[in-house]
Amino acid sequence: MFSLKKFFNSFRYAGRGLLQVFYEEQSFRLQVLVAIIIIILAIYFKVVIWQIIVLFLVITSVLVLELINSIFERMVDIIKPGIHEYARSIKDIMAATVLIVSVMAVIIGALIFWPYFFS
Repeated sequence: MFSLKKFFNSFRYAGRGLLQVFYEEQSFRLQVLVAIIIIILAIYFKVVIWQIIVLFLVITSVLVLELINSIFERMVDIIKPGIHEYARSIKDIMAATVLIVSVMAVIIGALIFWPYFFS
C-alpha cells in the first residue's frame, strides 16, 4: 500500500544524506560550486539545449560518483578501520574513478564552452 508519509520521509532521508556529504566532504562542495558556475555560464552564453543536456549529464555523473566514493569510504572504514592495504586500495580506486570522470567532465566542458569564449 502506498504511504504518503513514507514517500515524503524518503525525500527527507535523501536530503539528510546529501547535506551530510555536502558538509563533510570538501571535494563534493567544490564540485557543487563548479557545477553552479557551469550552469551560470551556460545561461549567460545561451548554450544550445543539447549541450545543456550534456553538461547536466556530466555534472550529475561527477556528483553521483563522488557520493558513491563517500559511501565506499565509510563502508571500508567500518569493515577495516585500520590502514589495511586492501582498504587503502579500495579508497584509491574509488578516488581514481572520480578523477577520471572529473577530467572527462573538464574536457567535455572545455569543448562545449570553447566556441563561446573565443568567438
